[in-house]
Amino acid sequence: MTVALLSMQSITKEFPGVRALDDVNFEVHSGEIHALCGENGAGKSTLIKILGAVHPHGTYDGQLNINGVEQRYRNVRNAEQAGIAVIHQELALIPEMTVAENIYLGREPRKFGIIDKTRMYQDAGHLLTQFGLDIPLHRQVYKLGIGQQQLVEIAKALSRDARMLVLDEPTAALTKSEVDILHKILKQLRDKDVACIYITHKLKEIFHIADRVTVLRDGKTVATQSIDECTEDKLISQMVGRELTTFFPDRINALTSTSEAAVALKVEDLCTYPLEPPQLENISFEVRCGEVLGIAGLMGAGRTELINTIFGAYSGKWSGSVYRDGKPVKIHSPRDAIRQGMALVSEDRKQYGLILENDVVRNMTLASLGVSKEITSFGVLNQNVQYQKSMHAVDTLRIKTTSLDIPVRQLSGGNQQKVVLGKWLMTRPSVLFLDEPTRGIDVGAKAEIHALTAELADNGVAIVLVSSELQEILGMSDRILVLHEGKITGEFANENLTQEDILRCAAGT
Repeated sequence: MTVALLSMQSITKEFPGVRALDDVNFEVHSGEIHALCGENGAGKSTLIKILGAVHPHGTYDGQLNINGVEQRYRNVRNAEQAGIAVIHQELALIPEMTVAENIYLGREPRKFGIIDKTRMYQDAGHLLTQFGLDIPLHRQVYKLGIGQQQLVEIAKALSRDARMLVLDEPTAALTKSEVDILHKILKQLRDKDVACIYITHKLKEIFHIADRVTVLRDGKTVATQSIDECTEDKLISQMVGRELTTFFPDRINALTSTSEAAVALKVEDLCTYPLEPPQLENISFEVRCGEVLGIAGLMGAGRTELINTIFGAYSGKWSGSVYRDGKPVKIHSPRDAIRQGMALVSEDRKQYGLILENDVVRNMTLASLGVSKEITSFGVLNQNVQYQKSMHAVDTLRIKTTSLDIPVRQLSGGNQQKVVLGKWLMTRPSVLFLDEPTRGIDVGAKAEIHALTAELADNGVAIVLVSSELQEILGMSDRILVLHEGKITGEFANENLTQEDILRCAAGT
């Protein structure tokens, strides 16, 4: 049997109060796409940070071998020199620099000691053409969408001629066409004997792209198996340690029970006037108490812009009317929306939902400071109540954290998302906007968030759910609106509705 390109043996890694990895074994062969699965907090990111020397030799126990030879990387550059390219969830791009400059950052071609920009742009263009990536080389990265930024990060890794490519949640922000491009690239690399470690919570992608899969749970290796020996149910059971009988709570009777309920939110003739599309045109809809209204559409259809505008978080000009409980309201800022009993779980939790360097308790109570008289009275913060309410939210939402005082950036993605939810639920909203609430989190956490959403609706909260996952839209919604290029192209009661019905409207047909 050939020696594995990568062999990690008996890897143990501890942080203060937490054993993140416990005697983990993991190996990858050349020319293999190997999926690494597990719930948030299972240890996946910690393992690849050891491989990429973010956690250098000496900070963990165990042995890391490349082609049978033990490696003792002191820093990230050592790992890169060994042919290991890691693309973490947090992109390492310089926003003000161009695409080409980012691809060759720190490795720019030089002529007589001066950066040869002509050659750099030529090499970058050749690289993107080789892998079928259509990204403007001279555009500054901050002007690109999140999906294209992700592809730039991938191109940056490909430019190093890596022997092993590690992708941590690479498709979380990609459109379907961009995912197809990425998978085509990975198959090309596999044919060239490059190994790939693929981390994702999207199980269907694993069965589409991977050769083998390793499952981690609670920092331990549970199983390594050929993808042909595995089923989705088996994989889920290995990840969560139990069978998930259903992903979506039963909401069969919700449509009937909410049809006569009071209208919690009504929007009439909402239009936006941005500098760039999508431009919302004459959007009108209503959502009733206890109803889950799904909003579907392709990326760029205007879904996020719609709920941001209603919530007062849109920076451009807009017109139209918003009614709360039948009364017209003026919302000029998120503060106005919060005072009207509205809450928004944003698409990008790290940029808009959390202050990553602040601790759990401060993040949890941030939105309540100007609303709850229990937490603040006459401008004075009651820290005892602040901690009590935060601890109650942590227990209720089953947030895994060693303390309320640790920075929220140290939590896994799923637990960060629960902190965002807890923050808004503490304001006791009667209208809740959820923008991609389960993006980038594991199946167990998804099921918990789905159950919580259903419970809130059952308790009379009006919920507007934006999701790119049609299964989630169909599984959770009572009614569904479909947007295409800023216009409503379909409105359905969720009875015998299919993904094809939604996609036809989403495509404008």
